[in-house]
Amino acid sequence: MLKPSALLGLLIPLASCAVGPDYHAPPLPDASTGPFVTTAPGTISGAEPRQQWWHLYRSPDLDALIEQAFAANTDLRLASANMQAAEAVLSEARTALVPATVVQGGATYGKNQQPLFLPKNELTYQGGLQISYQLDVFGRVRRSIEAARADAAAQVYARDAVMVSLAAAVTDAYVSACTAGEAIEVVQSSIGLATDSSRMVEAQERAGSASNLDLDRSQVALERARASLAPLDGQRRSALFELAALLGKPPAAVPEAAARCVRAPLSQDAIPIGDGASLLRRRPDVAESERRLAAATARIGVASADLWPSITLGGSVSRVGGKDVTASQGLSYGVGPALTFNFPNISAARARVREANAATQASLAQFDGAVLNALKETEQALTIYATEQQHHHDLSAAEQRADSAYHRAELLYRAGSIAQLDLIVTENELLDARLARIQSEQQLSSDRVQLFRALGGGWGRDVLTTAN
Repeated sequence: MLKPSALLGLLIPLASCAVGPDYHAPPLPDASTGPFVTTAPGTISGAEPRQQWWHLYRSPDLDALIEQAFAANTDLRLASANMQAAEAVLSEARTALVPATVVQGGATYGKNQQPLFLPKNELTYQGGLQISYQLDVFGRVRRSIEAARADAAAQVYARDAVMVSLAAAVTDAYVSACTAGEAIEVVQSSIGLATDSSRMVEAQERAGSASNLDLDRSQVALERARASLAPLDGQRRSALFELAALLGKPPAAVPEAAARCVRAPLSQDAIPIGDGASLLRRRPDVAESERRLAAATARIGVASADLWPSITLGGSVSRVGGKDVTASQGLSYGVGPALTFNFPNISAARARVREANAATQASLAQFDGAVLNALKETEQALTIYATEQQHHHDLSAAEQRADSAYHRAELLYRAGSIAQLDLIVTENELLDARLARIQSEQQLSSDRVQLFRALGGGWGRDVLTTAN
């Protein structure tokens, strides 16, 4: 007969084994680790993005708003709660490394019919302790902990991804509100020009030197300038309401700093962008996908362990007693192994292994997709940012020419050298040029923020290294 000590001697060497594949991070495509294909003015490829890129704007108000969002945003609170739940699951998985214990006890008072048939009531009591420990012979516990650890890390990176998106959304909303406020001031200036022109034509019409047609045309130009004001005010209010929601506040609690802003902060320095390799190390969505793949790989081992016996060492001690000699009294104890093996019907276990393998292949596809998406988003953001810079430059030049043409036309009109219609045409051209330049500024500000977001937020995590 095999003694318990001999049985343990056979099982302990097996405990160092773990079924299922050992995880290794998948290699990245060679073409993904070099410099970016697209170059954009105002960017530096040889430097890494700042950990808190919004400081490039050098705006204390923006810094304060982002800190408020990090403290109160509902999406970030949800992500943090999911992270804490994943950490609790990991703690639970680790408890399988220590023996499980159960203590029980109780007492009763009443009649306990004994062979002597004595009618008296009596007090009886019992208590016991049970200890069990599952030998991790085939690595089920270790693989379960490995999967839970990877899931917890994935939730950390999921929270980081929310922080990246949140910082970008707050910056975009704040800059949009400020740009709209600046645009409103420009339009109000254009309305002032149109009002002065209309008053001048009205005076000329009363003096008989201008016709009713000239007056109507000047008033059309004035109303056209006024009409461009309402959409800008709507954009500004919409951005302010969006900002309030991002800060975890109702629409009535719009931040005062944003409500009074009429000058959009500008990034004062060139934007460091790094290269493809550093991008993939920074992007939290790539890191999250990599950790999901690690967890799925570990679960192949968990499922594979069900193909083998489960061995548990157990022990118990109990005592039963009573008040007098009629109650049974004594101490009992025992220790020994228990084996559980679903054999020969292991079809369900094999199906779970196939399911785990398929889930791993799906996670690998998601990781590859996350890598490609990160590279694509960054190249697109660089391209859009570069083209909008050129667009904005051309529109600014057009506005300068339109402004010069209007002032020249105004002088010529006062001198009687051109018709009033010519003045109105140049005035409309100036208004159109100003509005186009303002819209381009709004778009350029948004494109700059999207570039920051595509770069991964600059959190400084070497995710494909620290995640393993």
